[in-house]
Amino acid sequence: MLKTRITELFDIERPIVQGGLMWVAKAELTSAVANAGGIGFMTALTFHEAEDLRAEIRRCRKLTDKPFGVNLTFLPSLRTIDYPAYIKVCIEEEIKFIETAGRNPEPYMAQLKSAGIKVVHKCTSVRHAVKAEKIGCDVVSIDGFEAAGHPGEDDITSLILIPLTQDAIEIPIIASGGFADGRGLVGCLGLGADGMNMGTRFVATKEAPVHDNVKQALINHGERDTRLIMRSLRNTERVLHNQTVDQVLEIERKGDTKIEDIAPFVSGLVGKEMLEDGEMEKGVLSAGQSMGLVRDIPTCRELLDTIMNEAEAIIKKKFAQVIA
Repeated sequence: MLKTRITELFDIERPIVQGGLMWVAKAELTSAVANAGGIGFMTALTFHEAEDLRAEIRRCRKLTDKPFGVNLTFLPSLRTIDYPAYIKVCIEEEIKFIETAGRNPEPYMAQLKSAGIKVVHKCTSVRHAVKAEKIGCDVVSIDGFEAAGHPGEDDITSLILIPLTQDAIEIPIIASGGFADGRGLVGCLGLGADGMNMGTRFVATKEAPVHDNVKQALINHGERDTRLIMRSLRNTERVLHNQTVDQVLEIERKGDTKIEDIAPFVSGLVGKEMLEDGEMEKGVLSAGQSMGLVRDIPTCRELLDTIMNEAEAIIKKKFAQVIA
C-alpha cells in the first residue's frame, strides 16, 4: 500500500484519482473507482439542472459508501450555467470534495470553505498553481501538455510541470496528463506529486457509461492520434483525430475564427451523442496522449489492482537494485 498526502486527505487506499469527465463521470463510474480504492469526481455540468446532480449524488451513495467528489468546471460554455445552484446542491448533499477547473474559483471559495469542503483546483501552469494555493485551495491537480481536454496554452509536459509545481507550492499535488499505468504512478510520485489523475484511461473501463465503439477507439489509436483544436481561440482542447476534427482545423486555418464558426462541430451536445451512439466521426472526443497506453477494457477494480501491482513491483525491484 502506498500512503501519500492524497490518500490521507481523501481517506482512500490508493493515490489514484478519476477526475471530471464530461458526460462520462456519472455514478456508475465514480462509485466503481471509489469501491476500487481510489477517488472519483462526478462532473456536475453533465447534468443540465442542479437537481439532476442531486439525484446522481444520491444514486452514487447507493453504489458506494466510500469517499467521492464533484467536479465543477468554470469554462466558456454555449449554455448559461447556474453555478450557485450546483454549489448549493453540493453543500446540501454534504459533498466533502469539489474539483474546480477552468476559471479562478475564488468567487466561490468562501462559500465552499465555510461548508467544510476541500477544494482541488485543476491548473495548467505553475503560476496558476501558486494562485490556487494563495486563495485557499487544498490541492492542486496539475495538467501536463499530454492531457486530454484543455491542457492550457503553455505546452509544458508533465515531466517538467510536476517538479516545478512541487518547488513552488506546499499543498498536495495530483499529477494529470499522460498517466495510465503503474509506471506512470511511480513516475509522478518520483517527480513530486502525491497522487495520479487519469481521465482517458478511465473511459476505457467496463463501468464507463459510453458506447463500446468509443472504448475500442481508445484501444485502436495511439499516442500520435490526437490533435489540438481551438488554439486560435486560446481555449485549446486535445481531442481524438477524426474527420470532424480536420474540419475544425481547416476553419481555424482560415483565420479570424469565432466560436460560432465551429460550434456545430465542437458542441458538447454533439459530443454527448457520439459517446452514446458510437458514431466516431460525428463530433469531437477529448482524448490524451496516454491513449497509446490503453490496450484493454478492464473493470475499475482490475485496472487499479494492476496499476498498484505494477507500481509496487517497480519500487521493490528496480529501485532496490539501484540503491543496492
